[in-house]
Amino acid sequence: MTRWLTDSEQRAWRGYLTMHARLTARLSRQLQADSGLSLPDFEVLVHLTDQPEPRMRVGELATALQWEKSRLSHHLARMQKRGLVRRENCPSDARGAFVVLTEQGRAAIERAAPGHVDTVRDLVFDQLTSEQVNTLTEITERVLGRMAETAPDVTPSRNDRAE
Repeated sequence: MTRWLTDSEQRAWRGYLTMHARLTARLSRQLQADSGLSLPDFEVLVHLTDQPEPRMRVGELATALQWEKSRLSHHLARMQKRGLVRRENCPSDARGAFVVLTEQGRAAIERAAPGHVDTVRDLVFDQLTSEQVNTLTEITERVLGRMAETAPDVTPSRNDRAE
């Protein structure tokens, strides 16, 4: 039997959905206006710059972004045309490939990051008390933990590992 949301749960859920949509739209507009990057470009570049070496296997990047491989492949092709990333073959796996941050990609994220952080700070963190930030952290960790616990056990097929 379905346990419908209470009025307060529904208000919280709909507020979250509206906030997420508006925040994503605002961040997308800010990045595009300030740096010419899309929010997905920025996400890819962040994941690459977070690595000890600015490179990731394509499959690992798809998993980190929670994107389908076809979506990532198309997006990487567009980023590669703009010189932000390049693909390199994996020397230990002839079918494998790495996505590598280029100098142009590093310069792009270094230009984009200050404005992005300023916007995130202005729209989110400057509106919250330190206690609210701690609560937000607790909420996100709890929900992400539950999602990890209940994720279907998916073992990549041989073809999925090819990238």
